[in-house]
Amino acid sequence: MIDIKVPQVGESISEVSLLKWTKPDGAWVERDEVIAELESEKATFEINAEQSGILKHGAAEGDTIKIGDVVCQIDETAPKPESAVQPAAEVKAAPQTQTSQAPVTAVSNEIKATPVAAAIIADKKIDPQNIKASGSGGKILKDDVLQAISNPGKISFNSNELNSRNVHTERMSNLRKTISRRLVESKNTTAMLSTFNEVDMSRVMETRAKYKDKFKEMHGVNLGFMSFFAKACAIALSEWPSVNAAIDADEIIYHDYADISIAVSTPRGLTVPVMRNVESLSMADIEKKVVELAGKARDNKLSMEELTGGTFTITNGGVFGSLLSTPIINLPQSAILGMHKIQERPVAVNGQVVVRPMMYVALSYDHRIIDGRESVSFLVRVKELLENPELLLFGKDPVKTLLEV
Repeated sequence: MIDIKVPQVGESISEVSLLKWTKPDGAWVERDEVIAELESEKATFEINAEQSGILKHGAAEGDTIKIGDVVCQIDETAPKPESAVQPAAEVKAAPQTQTSQAPVTAVSNEIKATPVAAAIIADKKIDPQNIKASGSGGKILKDDVLQAISNPGKISFNSNELNSRNVHTERMSNLRKTISRRLVESKNTTAMLSTFNEVDMSRVMETRAKYKDKFKEMHGVNLGFMSFFAKACAIALSEWPSVNAAIDADEIIYHDYADISIAVSTPRGLTVPVMRNVESLSMADIEKKVVELAGKARDNKLSMEELTGGTFTITNGGVFGSLLSTPIINLPQSAILGMHKIQERPVAVNGQVVVRPMMYVALSYDHRIIDGRESVSFLVRVKELLENPELLLFGKDPVKTLLEV
């Protein structure tokens, strides 16, 4: 028997939670195959089989396990069962059979539904968003659709039962515990204030519309808003170093680089991976890094290094429809920028009322080391850079630079 132990995942982490087994107890596993997912205070990670053999679970899903404890065993001496060997011809034929039986409906592939449920949805032209899914993994079942048809305008929560008074409890995950602890710690240990401004996003949107196809062709990624904001923040951080600083006991640590954290919402909670040296990255580099980190966050593949060491954070509540918010500082950092929904609003330009795509931006900051002048000036500088994207090239007006004024 080979013992599979919980690996060391961080200096300050002493225990983890078993999220789920990806292979059942008694199943045959191949060497290096993923057999379980674990969750620490900061991230989730996988455990792989060290040898091929029969898997024997040593803990149940949801259990808390200490670092170094045995989570499972593998019997490498057991013979491989015949059921684990699938003929090559059968493997090749499986996808074709599955495809030929797939129903043709008008339901988007993004909507998870059983074939019967999908057929009823397409036939009755029901909006899947109005159906409460009760199947595993959020799958819409036949009964869910029939319930929506028979009770228009009425919804249930976690079952098909109307007028329910049921409650249910779930154990708080280590990640959620850490998020809770750090948010309370941030509120209680910083002198947090927020300052606000609004940005006319016309020039950024025009630039994206003009160059998005060429940008995608040249770099293989979409030109999004995050690269503009990250680049603008990197320039502003270099000009206002206290916004990029952190307090350590009686000392202030100033960073001569911009390691910008980006808040990513996942089903298990908020994660904040870090983009290193944003000041030295191109727009394409930033967009590629955003896609990479966001993908890893959704798939729970982020490493400890990718989750630690940021000097400043950007969070975008606008993707969920937020018009204005006051984000909480991501310790040990001293400031966080909140992006919000772009909304067309009437504004005064040269004495005339015009409609422009406007975005409110918020900077929450630690007043212990960042004064009002610095916080407001930082946000005004970000606004200036976004409303004049050409300044993002090297932070100065080309004409003023030419004239040396």
